[in-house]
Amino acid sequence: MHVLNTKFVTIIITFLFFGLAKSDKHPLHVSTTEVNFNAKEKSLEISCRVFSDDFESILAKNYKQKTDLSNPAMKAAMDELVKKYILTHLSVNANGKSVKMSYLGFEMDHEATNIYLEVAKVSAVKSMEVTNTMLYDIFDDQMSIVHLVKGNVRKSTKILYPDKQFSANF
Repeated sequence: MHVLNTKFVTIIITFLFFGLAKSDKHPLHVSTTEVNFNAKEKSLEISCRVFSDDFESILAKNYKQKTDLSNPAMKAAMDELVKKYILTHLSVNANGKSVKMSYLGFEMDHEATNIYLEVAKVSAVKSMEVTNTMLYDIFDDQMSIVHLVKGNVRKSTKILYPDKQFSANF
């Protein structure tokens, strides 16, 4: 895998989320995941962004129940489904060791859903690895854009199905 230019990745994300999402069906299936080491808080801050229609489809398929991420009356039920799904399809290693992610919640942003997680008590980071299989169980053309960030250093790549991992040393 090769590291992508940050400007290029930003252009792709902007195009995909705001250009293609205007049509009823978007031709590409993409998610983004960022893992940011917060040295001051000694934590990893993790955010994922995925098209809401795709995400609702996989939640409904996997958990055999009605899904509506934008319905405030269903927020608690949707939180449980999102938490269950994300914690089984995303994992992070720091310094070669698996870390326990805490689910913080999700929010809607136009056609996308943002999901937030955190890993506490990470005093230093020399390496990070992400394993991401979000939406792999519904789309065989899934692309995951991953950013690993420590201070001013950002390492990014795209992971194409069936590949699922990206790691970087800092």
